[in-house]
Amino acid sequence: MKKRGFHKRKACKFCANPSMKIDYKDQKSLKYFVTERGKIIPRRISGNCAKHQRELNTAIKRARILALLPFASTTSRF
Repeated sequence: MKKRGFHKRKACKFCANPSMKIDYKDQKSLKYFVTERGKIIPRRISGNCAKHQRELNTAIKRARILALLPFASTTSRF
């Protein structure tokens, strides 16, 4: 049987550094939370708290509407 190791929980970057702000106009900071295909990285992977993940989702969606970030790309199977 394999033993499961304990993993250190990732800390929220925005809680750890209050000077960082979530802004839909700041593409460089938002690109860290979006995959290369345009999908938003989930909370369990990024390590954000629930409050900041919600703010981040809103900011990414606003940036997509203004064409600052791409929408999720889809591939056709045909």
